[in-house]
Amino acid sequence: MDQQDKKHWEAVEEATELLHEERYREALELLRDIAKADPENPYAFFFSGQALYEVGEMEPARDAYRAALRLAPKHLGARIALSHVLRKTGELRDAIKESLIALEQAPADNDALYAVGLAYLAKGEKTAARRYFEAFLKSKPELETRMEVEGLIQAMELEN
Repeated sequence: MDQQDKKHWEAVEEATELLHEERYREALELLRDIAKADPENPYAFFFSGQALYEVGEMEPARDAYRAALRLAPKHLGARIALSHVLRKTGELRDAIKESLIALEQAPADNDALYAVGLAYLAKGEKTAARRYFEAFLKSKPELETRMEVEGLIQAMELEN
């Protein structure tokens, strides 16, 4: 972590604590102030995206994640989160594109595999979704998400 990155991270630490405490509106106010003071801080935009997502403001969350990626194009968490938001806003082609970029960055990342699978499933491309879900299951994910994906695969099989 270089000096600038460390400074950016330290600026958002209090806001991340508020997020962990599920105090999303307070975190959002603080993050907006941080972004105004330092519009080059990618963490301010990333965590703003998280807070906005949690309060159900999908379009502003999408814009915040995009702002984070303009500043830090390799920010995997922002890329995956953007894919999820795009899927929820019905921008399925872009959701797939962003999740595939994430997967290029981190080919074995189970969050990226999960995002790609969900994006393809939302688009109705079940063969592709199944391929990514199966790769996801091989990555030994946590129990709750593994069970969700196994359920999605079963549901796809029942539909066929």
